[in-house]
Amino acid sequence: MVLGLPDASLRPFVDRYVGYRERADVPLVRRESAGVFVVLILGWGAPLDVTDPRSAQRGVTAVDSFVAGTFDSWCTTRTVGVGEGVELLLAPLTARRLLGLPLSELTNRAVGVGQLPGRWLDRLRGRLAEATGWSERFDLLDRVLAARLAASPPVDPRLDWAWRWLAASGGRGSVGVLADELGWSRRHLASRFRQEVGLPPKMAARLLRFQQAHAASTQAGEVGRGVDWAAVAAGCGYYDQSHLIRDFHEFAGATPAALLSGR
Repeated sequence: MVLGLPDASLRPFVDRYVGYRERADVPLVRRESAGVFVVLILGWGAPLDVTDPRSAQRGVTAVDSFVAGTFDSWCTTRTVGVGEGVELLLAPLTARRLLGLPLSELTNRAVGVGQLPGRWLDRLRGRLAEATGWSERFDLLDRVLAARLAASPPVDPRLDWAWRWLAASGGRGSVGVLADELGWSRRHLASRFRQEVGLPPKMAARLLRFQQAHAASTQAGEVGRGVDWAAVAAGCGYYDQSHLIRDFHEFAGATPAALLSGR
């Protein structure tokens, strides 16, 4: 795995590039948790499958490059062989500008990059595969993403502010207060948010809390500490520990303790 830092002009939009090369001699299956982010994989190695257990139509099979929109449940990936590529995790409104389409069209869906408008990501994948090393690949990503953002119209500043407000609160801010701050009705806020972010604001808030709890528990596990789940729940804005466990079941497919022990 190789981490790349984007150009300074891109860091408000992309925090890092993750280059990887991975060999799986037997089928490798991972459970991927839900989140209010968009996953972009540009690969040129062994293909993989993305499966949402709720519906086969939401996944994609035998692709090396795909975009996964905002998901409100867990899914799995499966691959065998040698995979190589770059992974980016994008904030929803950044992905909306880069992809040039409302994220409501990608909610709970994984789509091969060849199916997206303009096929520019498919061409970029080919150029990344032909590059001689990671430094060259990350420089290429800088140039292409910067040009794409410069050519795309900005999102509605009110919606951008709404997303930043909700994200800054860790999902603990009141959606009613947010609507009042914008001067919108709750119904109008929910409609606009769902169209551009892919999920309604209440679900986005739940996922932001879950992401924070998931990160806190993972960090504790990595340093070998026991996890005080009640403290994690309180620190992430949950009413109680049972609500935390409910969200882990729904968004990760396992209890917090089971997920941590299986990592």
